[in-house]
Amino acid sequence: MRDDAWLRNRMLEIWQIRFMDVPMKNEVKIRFKGKWKTKFGHIRMKNNITEIVVNSLFKHEDVPQYIIDLTIAHELIHYSHGFQSPLERRYHYPHQGGIVRKELKKRGFRDAMQMERKIFRKEWPEIFKRIRS
Repeated sequence: MRDDAWLRNRMLEIWQIRFMDVPMKNEVKIRFKGKWKTKFGHIRMKNNITEIVVNSLFKHEDVPQYIIDLTIAHELIHYSHGFQSPLERRYHYPHQGGIVRKELKKRGFRDAMQMERKIFRKEWPEIFKRIRS
């Protein structure tokens, strides 16, 4: 079952496999929250603790796991670039020059990005209707 413990394990696995070059300089928490139609997640830092939030609709098995993995990776890229983390800020803006997309591709998420685009254009509206309640 997809719960916050499962989500934390996925984040740690992704970090170990795809982000081993990024030091975890502070406590990083992750949890499911919200039921958004167009927002997958966000990252913020408060009291030196970084919190990553993933759309709670993604708990449902109708949502492919690669969507969750891609969302986690997206937020970890922000962390690695110094946004909402104690790491040195590398860019002025978090999505400057398409840097998140470029970094996702560099870290092995190219196929997931292509599948995600397709599912959210064609299948997400129907999935959203089914699982939003």
